[in-house]
Amino acid sequence: MLVAVAAAFTDLRARTIPNWITLGGFLLGLAANVYVWGAKGLLVALGGFGLAVLIYLPLYLLRAMGGGDLKLMAALGAVLGAGLWWQLFIYTAMVGAMVAVAILLYRGGLARALGNVVHILGSLTRGKAPYKERPDLDIASPKAVTLPHGASIAMGALLLVFQYRNLL
Repeated sequence: MLVAVAAAFTDLRARTIPNWITLGGFLLGLAANVYVWGAKGLLVALGGFGLAVLIYLPLYLLRAMGGGDLKLMAALGAVLGAGLWWQLFIYTAMVGAMVAVAILLYRGGLARALGNVVHILGSLTRGKAPYKERPDLDIASPKAVTLPHGASIAMGALLLVFQYRNLL
């Protein structure tokens, strides 16, 4: 939770997630899992790390997600292992979707967003990167509508902790 909250705070404040948070989280995850599980813990941590990279790296390469988001989820994967990371991913996706829809409704951009989804799916089915055809779909573009994903990740982590609160 500490890693996720620190990342959310910096993402909300500066729209960046510093490497010291993600690297620290990764090292903490490795150390904690090895301490608790021994040699098996290393496999647990690396499995969670690997699953996070497998899911988030394509999003980063398509410029739909920032590098800090990728590194944060990989670090949390090392902390949680693959099974719990997958649950974090589901919670984060649900929270992120709700926040995105709320912001789009508030700003009046829901129709544009749905059009973007259609374009993205069409580009991907043609084997093209969506941001190459429409630069506003590149997360680095000043015209892109972006969200501080670190905050959604922290809210997803909070839901995960709440789910397992009786085990703590």
